[in-house]
Amino acid sequence: GTPHKYDPTFKGPIYDRGCTDIVCCVLLVVAIVGYVVVGVVAWTHGDPRKVIYPTDSQGQFCGQQGTPNAYVSPAMGALGTPPEKPRIRLRGCSGPPRLGEIPLTHPRHFQICVSNCPDRFLTLLSAYSSSSDMEYYRQFCVPGLSDPLQNAVEVLKNKECPAMLIPSTALARRCLPAVQAKKGVIMVGNETTYDDGSGRRRNVTELLEGAKKANVVLEARQLAMKIFEDYTVSWYWIIIGLVIAMLASLLFIVLLRYLAGIMVWVMMVLVILVLAYGIFHCYLEYAKLKGEAGSDVSITDLGFQTDLRVYLHLRQTWLAFMIILCVVELVIVLLLIFLRKRILIAIALIKEASRAIGHIMTSLLFPLCTFFLLCLCIAYWASTAVFLSTSNEAVYKVFNETACPYSGHTCMPETFNTSNVTKACPDAQCLFAFYGGESAYHKYLIALQFFNIFMFFWLANFVIALGQVTLAGAFASYYWAFKKPDDIPAFPLFSAFGRALRYHTGSLAFGSLILAIVQVIRVMLEYLDHRLKAADNKVAKFLLGCLKCCFWCLEKFIKFLNRNAYIMIAVYGTNFCASARNAFFLLMRNIIRVAVLDKVTDFLFFLGKLLIVGSVGILAFFFFTQRIKLVQDTAPSLNYYWVPILTVIIGSYLIAHGFFSVYGMCVDTLFLCFLEDLERHDGSTEKPYFMSPGLQKLLKKSNKGHPDA
Repeated sequence: GTPHKYDPTFKGPIYDRGCTDIVCCVLLVVAIVGYVVVGVVAWTHGDPRKVIYPTDSQGQFCGQQGTPNAYVSPAMGALGTPPEKPRIRLRGCSGPPRLGEIPLTHPRHFQICVSNCPDRFLTLLSAYSSSSDMEYYRQFCVPGLSDPLQNAVEVLKNKECPAMLIPSTALARRCLPAVQAKKGVIMVGNETTYDDGSGRRRNVTELLEGAKKANVVLEARQLAMKIFEDYTVSWYWIIIGLVIAMLASLLFIVLLRYLAGIMVWVMMVLVILVLAYGIFHCYLEYAKLKGEAGSDVSITDLGFQTDLRVYLHLRQTWLAFMIILCVVELVIVLLLIFLRKRILIAIALIKEASRAIGHIMTSLLFPLCTFFLLCLCIAYWASTAVFLSTSNEAVYKVFNETACPYSGHTCMPETFNTSNVTKACPDAQCLFAFYGGESAYHKYLIALQFFNIFMFFWLANFVIALGQVTLAGAFASYYWAFKKPDDIPAFPLFSAFGRALRYHTGSLAFGSLILAIVQVIRVMLEYLDHRLKAADNKVAKFLLGCLKCCFWCLEKFIKFLNRNAYIMIAVYGTNFCASARNAFFLLMRNIIRVAVLDKVTDFLFFLGKLLIVGSVGILAFFFFTQRIKLVQDTAPSLNYYWVPILTVIIGSYLIAHGFFSVYGMCVDTLFLCFLEDLERHDGSTEKPYFMSPGLQKLLKKSNKGHPDA
């Protein structure tokens, strides 16, 4: 590209600007309106209770208002005769019957809503011998059972009562076998065997397959309760830890103004010393193996060995290590020698960014606004996805035990008893099968879910872009102030935010749309990869891996390009394509400076996050494990001390990341403005530099006729 020429009218971010990329702005508004319509339709048809609450065999919710089971506790048991070999599966006990899992001619156990789960082993035949047992047994039979003392064969044939009861535990509103282990013995209700209702004794281990899944969920629930208890007694200490992390992040940013150069050079010297020690150690190992049997064998003669320690007994291995480290050491030393000036420029820009944030302190709070908007996007996407996934209607199918031409056909429970099906198949029943639908809305549910995901990526990227343009506009106002801080305009952050929304919504929508398309393609590739895991097609897997790698690189490049394009938009008010082109060419004309600044800032941010998260995490560890004697009695008593410690560590990282994201945007903005300053100005009276005196001194430049600049 062509370097920018001097413009006497340019004094920083342009205020007299016009709207850009209007078509994309209109497209975004239309898409948002469509997204709202999809949400309203989903909320109208969807019912999250289908995911949360169980149903009986008629598809009625247990314990929910407006249903026949409104006054029954939402616990569900299985009703019916046991199969040849009873196997209690989680899906078998807790969900509605689904076609395809078992033959339609062999219906699944009935499901009913009960007030309480069974707490004892009991069979229907044994219950007939005691009126109290029969009264207890009756609550697990079909509601409205007229005569429980009728013939047991008729009751079982009509599936009005289960053949047996098993001690169960209410888990996720469903009755699951209460399996427990005592001294290594698997037991259910303190019994190791049970009567299956047909006079045969069975071992409770036959229930183990389903019980394993049930116990995992039960233990997870108990773990969740203990974690919740730990949060209730330690939440205020967690908040104190997060406040400490926030103060430490702010202090680190302030200290970078004074310590950035020291930290960078000290770490580079340490890297050189570590590599030098590695070379010395390799030489010692190489010399020590001299004369030992087998140490002179070459690696090619030895071939591939699964035990990698074998290679450490070869002199050739340590010689190779020593040569590699010497090459790396030489490259680093040469880079430091020839790039020392550019490293100094990067350090000076980092220090300047700390000063800019010091003059625009409100920029540190702006990520909270971005975080809030992102939370809204996530909440809307998640709720819409749930309502869309539960928009299906209850579908009823014909189930029967004998051969029937209507088996598997759709039926309506209201008219089933008067239909021809009952005449042709007397034992057939119309039962709830699954949630589905035949309407046009149900046919396009997958397309609506895809649109929901796409809009989430688009809006989330738009929110992030809005934050980047706002921060870039504020920090550009700082750089292009000739006399800092006197010439910095009032409320630069709010002014930049207003300009971004008023003039550049279309440009932000354009950039975020491109990124959203790439991200959706990556999601589709991940889905295909998941589907192809079971397939043994190496060519397809190889091509898919290449595509995933290419689109990952493309996403990284677009994020880099968008970030710099947004800076140019904030400064010049041009459209997205022109801003991206100008930013890209400007960076390519200074590619070495870009690489050096990028690596130096990445290193400092990594060091800062490591220092903040590590120090706060160590402090939290010593406090919550009661190892600090001064506050030993103050620390709360916990079930798991790692719960608040991990919370503090994760929260500290997020806080540090938020602070450093602002700092990173500040560095990138000042860097682009610095490159523009070098191309536009020469330090003369007519074309003075806007850079700080420290940068001018570093570059051996000065403003003639402006001694105070």
